[in-house]
Amino acid sequence: MSSPDGSGSFPVVVVIHGGFWHQRYGLELGRPLAADLVAHGVTAYNIEYRRVAGGGGWPATGDDVLAAIDVLDADVVTLGHSAGGHLAVWAAARHPRVVGAVAQAGVLDFRRHPQITRRAAELLGGLPDEVPERYADASPAALLPIDKPLVLVHGEDDEDVPVEQSVSFAEASGAELVTLPGVGHLDLITPGTAAWAVCRDAAVRLAR
Repeated sequence: MSSPDGSGSFPVVVVIHGGFWHQRYGLELGRPLAADLVAHGVTAYNIEYRRVAGGGGWPATGDDVLAAIDVLDADVVTLGHSAGGHLAVWAAARHPRVVGAVAQAGVLDFRRHPQITRRAAELLGGLPDEVPERYADASPAALLPIDKPLVLVHGEDDEDVPVEQSVSFAEASGAELVTLPGVGHLDLITPGTAAWAVCRDAAVRLAR
């Protein structure tokens, strides 16, 4: 946890890293984002969760995110990239203290796009026809309506998560959509880029 003056009296953003829920990706992805958020006047928590091949899976992975938010004595905005974008929006649907969410190239519809369904199956332990109840619980698209402000930021040149994940979710949910021409998957989590600034500013705006 970091805050601008150490008091914890600032707006709170919870950073949730991506990596398709896999064990090989961890907190290191979120640290520079949290540091930059602090530099722009908010308290930032960079949280971890159990991942595939590391004791995670569903519902453990989602439970860890909710448990991390439980211990914070504040309303929060969630900010997540890729699989973390899934968890950021999912937490907005599930936790009363999440007042808004920013999804950076979020994985938002587990049944749309074969490559996304394949990755989701690793998290959920099966395909949609094998564990339909887990897809109904875990996929943000299955949880609509979500009556909280959501901002979806996605690069039009994303090579890992199709931009249509955010476009279709925005159409179904009414969420704010920002598509960025010429921007790829990792640009959104690279401080110093215009793409990251869009994400950071959205989180700060929702938190305040």
